[in-house]
Amino acid sequence: MTTPVLRRVVRRETHSPRSVAFAVVVLIGIALALYVAVELILALAAQPALLVRPMAALESLAGLPSNAPVAAGVAGGLVAAALGLWLVILALAPGRLSKHEVDAGGRVAVVDNGVLASSLAQRVSDEIGIARDRVTVGVAHRSVDVTVRPGAGIPVDKAQVTSLADAEIASLKLARPVRTRVRIARPDDEEKAA
Repeated sequence: MTTPVLRRVVRRETHSPRSVAFAVVVLIGIALALYVAVELILALAAQPALLVRPMAALESLAGLPSNAPVAAGVAGGLVAAALGLWLVILALAPGRLSKHEVDAGGRVAVVDNGVLASSLAQRVSDEIGIARDRVTVGVAHRSVDVTVRPGAGIPVDKAQVTSLADAEIASLKLARPVRTRVRIARPDDEEKAA
């Protein structure tokens, strides 16, 4: 049974904070607000603008053909909406670290994806009799990709590799299920002939 403290520790180990993204967005917003304020103050003080005066920008938009301001406004609105949607998703979606939560004999543990990939690659290598460097495993949050590159004349059964990978993943007792994809690469002699 996990305690609230342990759940919080596991969440901190498996999810990344959004504080850097938040700080960057806030700094960009502050910089834009300061720029607009400086341009407005310079315009009120009858001083030359840093980049462009706000009224000059509006007048240039008004000087365009009659349908151009509408198209520019719609395009600007779409860009602003897309940026806003991206920022909302960035703020609400949890950042994930490359780690998985596993059940370690009734206790909760956090294991790095690289460790999981290495363990799975070693098991597949040992069971099918292929050198360890001929098995490549990638572990993501929701999937595991296993690629086997057998040597010339070495048959490898995809179903056997899939069952081995599934058995190893089941033995790890991951807290969240992952989907396994297995790919058998062409043997070396076929690649050289191609």
